[in-house]
Amino acid sequence: MDRWDRFNSEINDIENLGSIALQEKDEQVLQDLAAELEQLNSAVGQEELKMMLNGEQDSMNAIISIHAGAGGTEAQDWAEMLLRMYLRWTEKKGFVTKIIDSLPGDEAGIKSVSFTVEGEYAYGYAKAEIGIHRLVRISPFDASARRHTSFASVFVYPEVDDEIKIEINDDDLRIDTFRAGGKGGQHVNKTDSAVRITHLPTGIVVQCQNERSQHQNKAMAMKFLKSRLYERELQLKNEKINEENKLKKDIAWGSQIRSYILHPYKMVKDHRTNLENNNANKVLDGDLDEFIQAYLMNTTNHSSFRGEN
Repeated sequence: MDRWDRFNSEINDIENLGSIALQEKDEQVLQDLAAELEQLNSAVGQEELKMMLNGEQDSMNAIISIHAGAGGTEAQDWAEMLLRMYLRWTEKKGFVTKIIDSLPGDEAGIKSVSFTVEGEYAYGYAKAEIGIHRLVRISPFDASARRHTSFASVFVYPEVDDEIKIEINDDDLRIDTFRAGGKGGQHVNKTDSAVRITHLPTGIVVQCQNERSQHQNKAMAMKFLKSRLYERELQLKNEKINEENKLKKDIAWGSQIRSYILHPYKMVKDHRTNLENNNANKVLDGDLDEFIQAYLMNTTNHSSFRGEN
């Protein structure tokens, strides 16, 4: 309430000063007030967005997983482009990220990657990115310079903190160790330090290979598993299919939430909100907030019309 009272007070001040400036025809004061009003409008918008993030897990940190779709090198390169986009976005937001597992592509790019995102309302914001992302461009891997369409999927999970207790029976786990691959320094490929954990009752599989020791990889993989199980418990508790499951379609044409067109024109379009941005390069450089805000506001408004909290 204090925030809204402050906003109302600022609005009244601008109105009163604006009336005086109009009477005195003081153009400089009017310009200054216009700038103040623009800043106030932005601040109110940010507060409104935070009110949308009132879900039980919205304030948590997040774990983001990206998987290349069918299409080999083309799709794997697109998955790596998405990774860069999200890392740049988290950097702009002041979030802290850490890659916990990555599988490199056969020739370029990545087949899959998972990373943690630590920051205020990280999951609340990142959940807007769940779904299939489509890229249209002239392929840099095609000698004939033909246009290609690539797909990659993005899944986001709330990271469970130590205060939330998730009971896991050791007998329900299968733990495999293997040698880590890819870049990572001298310790990589010397020992079986990478860890893969399978939760047998649910079939959930998680793995981590980017820490320096098997013990650290196991600890991070268990944290990832707890997050996956926590998300599953939330689904059962709410007795509804959540967004992740709705979007687990084939990573292919017709199921995308957003398209990134780089040829024959440049445009990014979100198919859920119809929001478009003609500066595709800026979006791929991590400028995602307008898409995230539009999705969250649109989703919450629809929920309120249905009488949901």
